[in-house]
Amino acid sequence: MIRRIAIIQGHPDPAGDHLCHRLADAYAAGALASGREARRIEVARLDLPMLRTQADFEKGNPSPAVVAVQDDLRWASHWVIIYPLWLGDMPAVLKGFFEQVVRPGFAFRYRDKGFPEKLMAGRSAHVVVTMGMPGVAYRWFYGAHSLKSLKRNILKFIGINPIGDTLIGGVGGLSADDVDQLIARFEALGREGG
Repeated sequence: MIRRIAIIQGHPDPAGDHLCHRLADAYAAGALASGREARRIEVARLDLPMLRTQADFEKGNPSPAVVAVQDDLRWASHWVIIYPLWLGDMPAVLKGFFEQVVRPGFAFRYRDKGFPEKLMAGRSAHVVVTMGMPGVAYRWFYGAHSLKSLKRNILKFIGINPIGDTLIGGVGGLSADDVDQLIARFEALGREGG
């Protein structure tokens, strides 16, 4: 079965050419080569205002850019989220993206009692985080708290499950061969739709 994939490239630099951009390129190339459909969302190139009130989040009218992204995410059966770890968390622009996009009525629906209805059920995701520190240190020493928060408090909250993850540490010390191996790995991951 051909999977429809939304690739959310969350590096905050709109100029591109960072490892996150190259991984997103490789994943998309692999997905398309295998007959899958892929749509790419470049978070840094979106004009997204900050939400400042609960009323804006719950009842505000999303901008046309947000509605277009929501259409891509609704269309996709699998989300790939790629971003660098900044100050132990996702970059602010990516957090703002999720606040704008994952709104009531699109991603979940409030109920009179109990937990909200998960409107993104039936989708899966894979989260890729690049970082300067070793990935094992982030996962085991620091507890990967921001990754856990994204998975539990955003993705699972709206119904996305299963959610895989890949941590790529030590990016400042990667050789050209290391990067080439990562690119090949992500092309293969895109071909598999994982």
